[in-house]
Amino acid sequence: MDSLSYPQEKSILLVGASRGLGLAMAAEFVKAGWHVVGTVRGTTRTGLHDLADVNQTQITIEELDFTQPTQIAALRDKMSGRTHNMLFINGGTANYNQGETIAEVSTDEFMRVMLTNVLGVMRAVEGLQDLVSPDGLIGVMSSGQGSVSNNERGGHEVYRGSKAALNQYMRCYAARHANGRSLVLMAPGWIRTALGGPEATFTIEETIPQLVKTLITQQGIPGLRFIDRYGKTVSW
Repeated sequence: MDSLSYPQEKSILLVGASRGLGLAMAAEFVKAGWHVVGTVRGTTRTGLHDLADVNQTQITIEELDFTQPTQIAALRDKMSGRTHNMLFINGGTANYNQGETIAEVSTDEFMRVMLTNVLGVMRAVEGLQDLVSPDGLIGVMSSGQGSVSNNERGGHEVYRGSKAALNQYMRCYAARHANGRSLVLMAPGWIRTALGGPEATFTIEETIPQLVKTLITQQGIPGLRFIDRYGKTVSW
């Protein structure tokens, strides 16, 4: 479906919707009656394509690698004139050896994680913000591991640091855009995905319906909040 031809119901621009949490979010928003513009990297067929096959009027697929500023600009230009009720950036990675300390990680590996989890995400927020209505919501997938005050056991140092940095930069963004828009940093919990691993506490099926419900209910509440999937505040 062409990105400018879909109907005018509630819509979300969901960045990173090809698999895992993003794909599950896309499916849940469809169930809630929303139109989903989901982005994928590259041209390979993904789970989002399968979902679109059975929900053709509710899903539009766009290509975006948000670590590439030119692709962010191209998507913004392609979708100019269309306003969404929500923008949600679901993107994240971890260093391959999460047991290594910050002093042990290679420079290249550190930069890869920070580019994806922090710089790319914030560039996407800044670059796509004008596609969201003034009373809409901009959300970012953070993590409870990004909480500085709750970090009592350490571990996962590179990933933790990247999410803490993301939280800080979203606070900077909120300070620069104190216009009443709803801004959410979402801590979904430890979920069994490729990133979370098989030992994670929760399944996608247990978590994503509540997460999506919470995002929908957060619309219209001005300011930045760092919350879990139930809408409870997470300590900074």
